[in-house]
Amino acid sequence: MAPVRLRRLNRWLVEGLREELADLYVESRVMTPGDAYRRPGRQNFLARLTTDMRRPGFAMMIGEMDRLMGCAFEFPVRGDGSWWFDFEGALPCRIDQLTVSGGVFAFCDIMIRPHPKDRALARRLLERLLTDHQASLGATLVDRADRPTLAALRSWGWTDVGELLRPAGPTTFRALVFPVGERTGARVDGLVVARGGGGPGGA
Repeated sequence: MAPVRLRRLNRWLVEGLREELADLYVESRVMTPGDAYRRPGRQNFLARLTTDMRRPGFAMMIGEMDRLMGCAFEFPVRGDGSWWFDFEGALPCRIDQLTVSGGVFAFCDIMIRPHPKDRALARRLLERLLTDHQASLGATLVDRADRPTLAALRSWGWTDVGELLRPAGPTTFRALVFPVGERTGARVDGLVVARGGGGPGGA
């Protein structure tokens, strides 16, 4: 089997692949028996993609063979810590420090077509995007009711660090992080947790 090729896309190239990306989103979110979670549909994904593409620093990496096999896209987390606003409890100190220094990127979506090597492809996409930006940590938010996605992310090397409730809606999210090699200076499960209340405030 030919290896999956990775390719970085600019906004113009993303525009030309919108429908293929939407197809990948739908196929990567196939419901499994007993899965009661109702995922946002194709049009919702396309609307979110349009919004995310306008974010400063937006970047996308795809994996392809004879067709699109996987995709991940991200943007830099602002150093003021506003991305972590409403994090429940104490944000690990190391995450706080990396955020302030500009070393954290938020992943909007990670989509992998069902494939025997999906775990390896997911890690390649994540590590390549973060390494290209000389970032230390990836971060993402997942609806805590979306158990299949949470399970997939954990199997790809993400670590769950707590809950976050956005004020704009009733959804409670799980916050997960993905460290890049040795650049974090410590394993995520060894990060020191601050005493007292949470991470940096402000919107």
